[in-house]
Amino acid sequence: MVAKNAPVLSSRALNRATLERQLLLRRTALPAKDAVTRLVGLQAQNTRPPYFQLFARLEGFDPAELSALMESREVVRIVTLRSTIHTHTADDALTLRPLVQPARDRELKVFRRGLTGVDLDRLASFAKELVEERPRTMKELREELTVHWPDADPPSLSVAARCLLPLVQVTPRGMWGRSGQVALTTVEHWLGRATQPAAAPDGTVLRYLGAFGPASVKDMQMWAGLTRLREVFERLRPQLVTFRDEHGVELFDLPDAPRPGPDVPAPPRFLPEFDNVLLGHADRTRIVPPAYKGRNGVGNQAYGTVLVDGFLAAIWRLDETADDATVTVQPLGRLGRAQREEITQEAVDLMAVMSRAGAYDVRFAPFVDFGD
Repeated sequence: MVAKNAPVLSSRALNRATLERQLLLRRTALPAKDAVTRLVGLQAQNTRPPYFQLFARLEGFDPAELSALMESREVVRIVTLRSTIHTHTADDALTLRPLVQPARDRELKVFRRGLTGVDLDRLASFAKELVEERPRTMKELREELTVHWPDADPPSLSVAARCLLPLVQVTPRGMWGRSGQVALTTVEHWLGRATQPAAAPDGTVLRYLGAFGPASVKDMQMWAGLTRLREVFERLRPQLVTFRDEHGVELFDLPDAPRPGPDVPAPPRFLPEFDNVLLGHADRTRIVPPAYKGRNGVGNQAYGTVLVDGFLAAIWRLDETADDATVTVQPLGRLGRAQREEITQEAVDLMAVMSRAGAYDVRFAPFVDFGD
C-alpha cells in the first residue's frame, strides 16, 4: 500500500535522477568495464549500440576499449533481460542468466507445439555437446537437432536450445570495426568457469534501483522480464525509501542514491536504438514525453534518440561512406537556436570518435519516419 505521506516526484525529478545514475547528466572517466557493471549490462540487440551507449556516457571513450574487453572475454553478448541480447561483464553473465531463466522457460512454452515428443533434457545435453565441440550458428544447430528429432519443428528445436542453455555469441561478432555471423557456445565453455545457481533477486533489485531508480515494482519487472517481484521489494522495504509519482504509483529507491533537482542542466545526448535508459521502466514518461510516445520507433524497428533537456526531442541516424559521415536529426517539435547549436556540436563530437570518415556534416530535417 502506497503511503499517503510519501513525497511526490515529478517527471522532471525522475528524469534527472535516472539520467544521473545512467551517467547521462555528465560524462564520467569510468573505465568501460566498470560502466557496463554499473549499468547492469548494455542492451545489444544490434552490434553497434553498446558502443554508442558508452560514448554518450564516458569521457574520452574509445570504441577499441569495449572491443578489447570482448576479445579478452571480460564482457560477452548473451540473452538475458527481456529475452534480448545484452552485453554483460563475465561475472554478470554467469549470475544474471540463471536469475532470468524463468523468463526463458515461459518463452519455451510458446514453442511446445513444435516440440511434441522431444525430451528437453536430452535436447539440452545434445545441444551443449554440439556448441562446446565448436561454436555453431543457429542454422547449424537446427540442422543437427533435426537429424535427431525429424518430426519436430526445426525452428522450435533451435529456440529450445537457446532457452535451455546460456549461449553466448562468440567473437568476432560484436567487435568494433569487425564483422562476423552469430556463432554460439555456452557461457561456461567460453569463459572457462561455471554459472552460479540462481541467487535470490534481492541484490539485483538493489543494483537496478542504483542504475534506474526511483522505480516501481512494475518498472523492474518490465526491465528484467520477470514477474512476482513484489515480495522481494516488500522484503527489502526496511532498507529502502519510498516516493510517489504524479499518478500515485509507489516508487522505491536506495536511501543514499542521488536525486538531483529537476532544474539541473541536462546536455544533449545521442542515444542509439534500444538504449538502456529507454527500456528500463514500464512507465517511460520520465524520458519520453507522452506526446512523443511511439515516435522513436515503429514496431520492432527503433531509431536513435536525441535527448534535449533530458527528454526525447528528436530522432537521428548516421550515414557513412569511406570519405564522409552525416548525422541527420529530425526534431519532433520546435528546437531553439541554442539547442540546435548544442546538438550540432554533440553530433560532430560523436562522428569524430565513432566514424572513420574524414569529413562530417550535420543536417536537420523535418520529422518523417526513416522507414518511409
